[in-house]
Amino acid sequence: MLRSLQIRNYVLIDSLDIDFPAGLVIITGQTGAGKSIILGALSLLLGAKADASMVGENAENCIVEGEFQVKDDPAIREVLESSGMDWNGGNFIIRRVLGKSGRSRSFVNDEPVTVGMLSEIAGRLIDIHSQHETLLLADKSYQLSILDHYAGNAGLLDSCSSAYRNVVSLRGRLSEVEEKLRKLSLEKDFNQSLFDKLESANLRDGELEELEEEQKILANAEELKENFFNAENILSGSDDRDSVDSMLKEASRQLEKAGKFVEKAVDLSKRLESSRLEIEDILAEVTDLEGSTEVSGERLEFVEDRMSLLYDLLKKHGCRTVAELIAEKDALSQALYDSTALEEEKAGLEKSLAEGEKALKDAAAKLHESRLKARKPFAEAIEKSIHFLELDNAVFDVEISDVAVGASGSDAVQFLFSSTGKNPVDVAKCASGGEMSRIMLCLKAMMARYANMPTLIFDEIDTGVSGSVADKMGSMICEMGKDMQVFAITHLPQVAAKGDAHYLVTKSSSEGRTVTGIRNISGEDRIQEIARMLSGAQITAQARENAKALLEEA
Repeated sequence: MLRSLQIRNYVLIDSLDIDFPAGLVIITGQTGAGKSIILGALSLLLGAKADASMVGENAENCIVEGEFQVKDDPAIREVLESSGMDWNGGNFIIRRVLGKSGRSRSFVNDEPVTVGMLSEIAGRLIDIHSQHETLLLADKSYQLSILDHYAGNAGLLDSCSSAYRNVVSLRGRLSEVEEKLRKLSLEKDFNQSLFDKLESANLRDGELEELEEEQKILANAEELKENFFNAENILSGSDDRDSVDSMLKEASRQLEKAGKFVEKAVDLSKRLESSRLEIEDILAEVTDLEGSTEVSGERLEFVEDRMSLLYDLLKKHGCRTVAELIAEKDALSQALYDSTALEEEKAGLEKSLAEGEKALKDAAAKLHESRLKARKPFAEAIEKSIHFLELDNAVFDVEISDVAVGASGSDAVQFLFSSTGKNPVDVAKCASGGEMSRIMLCLKAMMARYANMPTLIFDEIDTGVSGSVADKMGSMICEMGKDMQVFAITHLPQVAAKGDAHYLVTKSSSEGRTVTGIRNISGEDRIQEIARMLSGAQITAQARENAKALLEEA
């Protein structure tokens, strides 16, 4: 239940602090006094869309805070626990702060929460029936939800919704896989051709660099061979010239002899000997190079053909190195393999989808069976309540028809009504305003009983009725107040007289500003207000007597 409400700087409300009792709480006031403003502030607290125009004149922000006390509610517990918050014994202080920029902040027990979470919690605390909510009677999903509340189908709905989400997910993934397979099928032959060419090329990382080096040698083999031969002749000597080796040996011996007299000559001799040995190694390598340099047109042609193949593959695949070509080949191989893997995944998805669709069908069937079982007693209960509200000949029925299976099953529900008892049709097409109000009250009373809602607010649900019907609507609302907290914003004295508590909304002017306020009234003040509701601006003695009689009767 809502224990207290504090409002600061909301539209025409400067400051408001008020406590509320359990039972039936009546709220009245002249047209334009600001009842809708208070209801708007409460809606803001419960997660309604915020707007900067809600902030009062000359204020930086507006604050709406409510204190709630509720019995144990697993749904609220689950929301709180998922966010790491405590149950706190069912005591909640909800606060919403709205700045002039239009941005708002929300808090539950002083911990910041999102507006989505606030709405989720608030939806379990208060149900507000606005003046225009009778339009929901034309909404087939709303009608279905009422029947499900009566039938206690929450668990079955969760199962059906879960099964439907699973089917939707499987269908989506299967569609993705089929699309990939379609694309792969179109590209498969092309990819296979590319892969085969790369595979047959026997690619090896670093090969192109080796081939380029070999091509340089083969293309210049004759000149290289001549260069190596001449160098070899120079180092090894010719018919008319001693070899470098013999000359260095002789020079070394001469320096060695001189070393007997000049010590430095010995070092020079040793250096010459080292040089001779190095030149001897160089000569051996030059000889090997000359011998290994092959003049082969066939090998040159092979190398150049191989290089041309690699260059073509690099250009075709937009690669810079053979290593990148090898990576491209591996990618093509994976793409070709993916086709097999996707085929396997598709088969698995088709199997899972068939199982999921069967589970959805079974869940929808259980829901259908439950709704069929609840249909008749639900219709009879509503019809009995309608008869109590002086629609003695009215009939009310529920029609269930098949629709495509979805999150809420495979049923569509339509409420049928006839005030004369003949040929009931869609309630939205045949009921008058007063009849719609009565039907809606009966439905709300039914939902309140089965939805376990702590607080219910009626905003002029009695529109379009008067006299004894209004009195009976008041009695019905009063009866609901025995099991829950009910707020009734009303213009009917028959309803207002039945409340456990009565609050009067007023509008006043102060320093050129109009402000809205609310106060608890009793005794003479309550008699005066109900008399005003009976007679209008001029309160007569008879109206006061009638007001007293209504209060005494209540």
